[in-house]
Amino acid sequence: MRKIIVSAAAAALLASGSVAFAAVKHTTGTIKTFDATAMSLVLDNGSSFTLPSTFKDPGLKVGEKVRVSWDMSGKNKIAESVKIVK
Repeated sequence: MRKIIVSAAAAALLASGSVAFAAVKHTTGTIKTFDATAMSLVLDNGSSFTLPSTFKDPGLKVGEKVRVSWDMSGKNKIAESVKIVK
């Protein structure tokens, strides 16, 4: 019985670590460059993001302040959403 409890606790600990690692991150900044054709967005702080093919442009313009929700895919930051901040 003790082995089962220890095994279950170890499995729960390992599973919770991977969930925390996969959390979406958020970055706020001003748009430095936006290329809808290349599906890329660069902020003034140097952060660059790849936009998914399903991205709907909310009217982004250079100089606008935005909040980007993103996650890593390999070595690339993939923007899950981009919202204009007022």
